[in-house]
Amino acid sequence: VQLQASGGGLVQPGGSLRLSCAASGSIFRISVMGWYRQAPGKQRELVARITSGGSADYADSVKGRFAISRDNAKNTVYLQMNSLKPEDTAVYYCNSKIPGYDDWGQGTLVTVSS
Repeated sequence: VQLQASGGGLVQPGGSLRLSCAASGSIFRISVMGWYRQAPGKQRELVARITSGGSADYADSVKGRFAISRDNAKNTVYLQMNSLKPEDTAVYYCNSKIPGYDDWGQGTLVTVSS
């Protein structure tokens, strides 16, 4: 699966952004799709993921602020990010997982700063 992430940028604290990740291939519908992030000097961490059936789970740090969704007709997964904080600053990566496959997009930078 090839993944193309977009939607990052500079936003003020308290602002919102929506990330998109477009996937190629027919296996998108059965993939668990996830968003991860990596801040400078830190390890990559899971932000949110969503199953093929639409069940989602989130990192504690983003619960209530971020929402992951998917559109199987468009082979796209989204991450709506609200009430952004400076500590959300990171490169955000989308990920596709099915048994035997683990694919990553190129990352999109989100900077939260005044």
